[in-house]
Amino acid sequence: MTVSSRAPRPDFLIVGAPKAGTTALHSAIARHPDVFMTSPKEAKYFLCDDAPPPHWRGPGDKHSQQEWIWRRSEYEALFAPAPAHALRGESTPFYLWSRGAHRRIASMLPEVKLIAVVRDPIDRAYSNWMHLWSDGLEPVADFTTAFGMERARIEGGYAPFWHYRDLGLYGEQLQHLYEYVDPERVLVMRYRELIDDPAAAVDRACCFLGLPPGHVGEIPVDNGRLYAEPGWRTRTVGPVVRGGAWLAQFAPPQVWRRAAPALIRQLRGSGAAHRPLLAPEQRAALIDVFAEDIALLTEVTGQDFAQWLSPESRGSFRQRATA
Repeated sequence: MTVSSRAPRPDFLIVGAPKAGTTALHSAIARHPDVFMTSPKEAKYFLCDDAPPPHWRGPGDKHSQQEWIWRRSEYEALFAPAPAHALRGESTPFYLWSRGAHRRIASMLPEVKLIAVVRDPIDRAYSNWMHLWSDGLEPVADFTTAFGMERARIEGGYAPFWHYRDLGLYGEQLQHLYEYVDPERVLVMRYRELIDDPAAAVDRACCFLGLPPGHVGEIPVDNGRLYAEPGWRTRTVGPVVRGGAWLAQFAPPQVWRRAAPALIRQLRGSGAAHRPLLAPEQRAALIDVFAEDIALLTEVTGQDFAQWLSPESRGSFRQRATA
């Protein structure tokens, strides 16, 4: 097949995990002169089955799912602007978690390459909670309490982004993915690579994709949130944000996108509160939750992830990059 006759589909996907630096990696790779990345970044197409997404019922879920691209014609249209020479990519970090996405990707894109970025699952879950809390959607001010509510929330129909534990079970996810996609076509990267040596991390991804390295020297700061300090603002403004997000399902998505930032600024206040690290005792209480899957991840990938069993929290992209 010649370049000009390629089907309008991705050549590679950044498949996960959420809150593991996928946005930063997406932005960095998009700067490569031989790459075209879709806009929006997260199409979520392979989470669906050419049918509308499920009717998720968590705060803000119904608004968010309006933006999912589930029609094949609309998904393929995302790649229409790509230059003829460009390698085309899309990033939806929930693809790594979704067993259905594994099957659909393998069926529709038999030669696609996948990049999975993994992060200490406890730090990832804490960052996930922090994202929702600081946007006013998470009503529970204590991370450990919210983490323990996952099963009830799943049964209540909350969307995948509320799955603080399940999104971090990379061993199970990759083991299932490898049943459908040749492991040689999957690059597993670590969050810490993006921070410790950004240029080398991007070059590694580029070499995996068959792109010439050396074109991107840095990774943009990721989409971390400013912390909303628990207090009267979160008690009073938080319910308003959640109410507005619920009402937003009845309007075009851009309406809430325009209205939400002002409310969220009120929620966080004028000062940027220090984002606290997860306390060692909180981490220690959760290590056993992930220990078995970390061992499986080591077995599946052949890499050592023993550092994740430490009670030490290593912080966010922004905190670690500026330390």
